[in-house]
Amino acid sequence: GRTDAGVHAACQVVHFDGPAGRDPRGWVLGVTTRLPRAIAVRWCVPVADDFHARFSARARRYRYSILNRPVRPALHRQYLAWERRPLDAAAMHEAAQALVGEHDFSAFRTVHCQAPHARRELQEVAVTRRGDVVDVEVQANAFLHHMVRNIVGSLLEVGAGERPAGWIGEVLAGRDRNLAGPTAPASGLVFLGARYPSQWGLPAEVTL
Repeated sequence: GRTDAGVHAACQVVHFDGPAGRDPRGWVLGVTTRLPRAIAVRWCVPVADDFHARFSARARRYRYSILNRPVRPALHRQYLAWERRPLDAAAMHEAAQALVGEHDFSAFRTVHCQAPHARRELQEVAVTRRGDVVDVEVQANAFLHHMVRNIVGSLLEVGAGERPAGWIGEVLAGRDRNLAGPTAPASGLVFLGARYPSQWGLPAEVTL
């Protein structure tokens, strides 16, 4: 899969076919030594020939993190968006529940999105606060271009008190990108990983 420029990944699953015979630990250590310091292989498991890292996935999960205080971030700034206005995380969470289920997400896709249709199943969305940071976690069967960032941009309008909680559902039903909020910056978005059926025998963090 692919995501926006400036977005980080905490867990990206890849697959490959190779003639060399090594145990999983050998692959982890050997491949990591050949990678840039920003990338490390965390685990390796053998899979069946018909496994595909992209097409076998049944869900993807993202977290968007917003530093919510008057002063901009310094440490960890590459993983945080910044919002000066006080945010009501509970109102954002309530509003976001209108998005759960299978819907046409045209209101939250970029005009440059190349997907053949906008129907996606959003399986779970939660907005929580931990100190000065507001997290938005979203899981869906698949995402449209800028979908998470556009959802967050709209939820920020609710959290700041500029829109009522019911507005998110109205935007979704309108299927018009012009009705939604602005696109949130890429810096706050982290791809947490794809999720696969248990049949593949992958670690728990990527298994449904």
